[in-house]
Amino acid sequence: MFLPISLSIVSDCIQLLEQLIATPSLSRQEDATADLIADFLRAQGLHVNRAGNNVWARHPHWQEGLPVVLLNSHHDTVKPAASWQRDPHQPTWEGDQLFGLGSNDAGGPLVSLIATFLSLKDRQDLPYNLLMAATAEEEISGAGGIASILPTLGPIACGIVGEPTMLDAATAERGLIVVDGEAQGVSGHAAREEGTNALYIALEDVDRLRSFQFPKQSDLLGPVKVSVTQIEAGTQHNVVPDRCRFVMDVRVNEQYSNKEVVDQLQAICQSELKPRSLRLQSSGLPQDHPLMKAVEACELNTYGSPTLSDQALMPFPTVKIGPGDSARSHTADEYIRRTEIEAGVATYIRVLENLYF
Repeated sequence: MFLPISLSIVSDCIQLLEQLIATPSLSRQEDATADLIADFLRAQGLHVNRAGNNVWARHPHWQEGLPVVLLNSHHDTVKPAASWQRDPHQPTWEGDQLFGLGSNDAGGPLVSLIATFLSLKDRQDLPYNLLMAATAEEEISGAGGIASILPTLGPIACGIVGEPTMLDAATAERGLIVVDGEAQGVSGHAAREEGTNALYIALEDVDRLRSFQFPKQSDLLGPVKVSVTQIEAGTQHNVVPDRCRFVMDVRVNEQYSNKEVVDQLQAICQSELKPRSLRLQSSGLPQDHPLMKAVEACELNTYGSPTLSDQALMPFPTVKIGPGDSARSHTADEYIRRTEIEAGVATYIRVLENLYF
């Protein structure tokens, strides 16, 4: 059994969160918060690694040959909304609530994971190796974030991704594909009904996309969702357009790879479809995986997440869980509760306590 959580460690990590809130860290501009996290971990006696604005540390009692468990959350933020009633970079306590930009998404989960890691750093009998990573560019799914350091981290058995989930466990998460479609026609004079109207071709495809249903459903995530969100054609009123471009937002369940989805959509469309990227894959934790069994042993509520996180970039089993509420993310006057952080640390430790390979 793991020891009870150290309130002193949790308090130190909450002070780190206050410093993170006070330090602007927009995506691709997280160097100052990376410095804070690296210095904090070094002060705890850890050997710290850094690449760009990504910071990570291995458990001091690392044992070659054991499976590796990644604890990961991000320290970048979105821009503060214009409707903030407080200074977004002034950490402000009101009772149990800590207000500030990034407090909920994902500062609370991040410092809870760090506190968990520190609470276990002196253990020499863990049945796995722990790896703590505080990463950058999550809010933009940037190439300089977690994806950039995964090759350096080496093989990973599974991961816990810290995001505000009210301590429910997201065991599946939708992937995302943005697809550009282009219908090609033949230009002509509109009055003489010449040419082939690319706009009509595109509209036929849009109608097919509206009615098409992917056969594989998901109990957690539902069907693959396809939304046409932009369309553009024509240069002037009397010219039949020979090009029509449209954009699709596609949210993928864990039953398909992104390539499979694009291939099936192309099969029903006359227009040429080009995905901007296939890297943001859906994820699903297998029912028989040790991490799923640990979640079930803790009797956590499980669900499928409609929102994207760094889970999408991890090619190994993961669960997304953390203190805070996703509904507060990216909103004005964002906050996290001290009691939520304490409960987050306790929950992370319980999951790790029940994790056996």
